[in-house]
Amino acid sequence: QVQLVESGGGSVQAGESLRLSCAASGRIWRLNNVKWYRQSPGNQRELVARISSAGSSNYVDSVKGRFTISRDNAKNTVYLQMNSLKPEDTAVYYCNADVWYSDGSYYPSVPWGVGTQVTVSS
Repeated sequence: QVQLVESGGGSVQAGESLRLSCAASGRIWRLNNVKWYRQSPGNQRELVARISSAGSSNYVDSVKGRFTISRDNAKNTVYLQMNSLKPEDTAVYYCNADVWYSDGSYYPSVPWGVGTQVTVSS
């Protein structure tokens, strides 16, 4: 089964930090452009940050200066370092990517995982 597995969420106080991980599993050979999204109850899924295969990144305005996306290509893993967390960052965080599979095929996205819950209390 091909999927990305999110981990690292938790419950923290405002101002604290978390680091989320997005790890490839199954037949994924290489992650290309990877995106972190979040969704809170009653809201649409929101793109938070993205990182290209070359390592360039960009962020939604609400997290600029607080979140940092990075990647470890050897581990086929992408991270989201979240500092100075705020209650409004509370959401389920998901990752997705365009990927190359081990059989040489390319897919623009993969099935959504279950995400990882981040809860920030004031």
